[in-house]
Amino acid sequence: MGVKRATSTPHPHDGMRVLVDRRWPAGCTKDEVAVDLWLREAAPSEALRRWYGHDAERWPAFVERYRSEIRDRADLVRLLRELERRGPVTLLHGTRDPEHNNAVALRRILDELA
Repeated sequence: MGVKRATSTPHPHDGMRVLVDRRWPAGCTKDEVAVDLWLREAAPSEALRRWYGHDAERWPAFVERYRSEIRDRADLVRLLRELERRGPVTLLHGTRDPEHNNAVALRRILDELA
């Protein structure tokens, strides 16, 4: 499962491009972002997103809290696993930080649950 910024140029090897943010990427139109599925429910809760605030020092705690939220959403895990069985999946995020974002955290969490 890959991870890319939502505004990245799509490539055939991306497979299904799944946006996992609650909000649409700022300043982008739907024509500018190649998204096959917008899975808002897979994003961190609004409260967790605000608490984290893209503060890299809070990253480890953010991942732990997000993991707790995802564990309660077995339906989302099943859906993402099913998509992955069908072919490549790329999780998309709207942040500028390529290392500390919810798509990276979600991929890590899914890998751990495998």
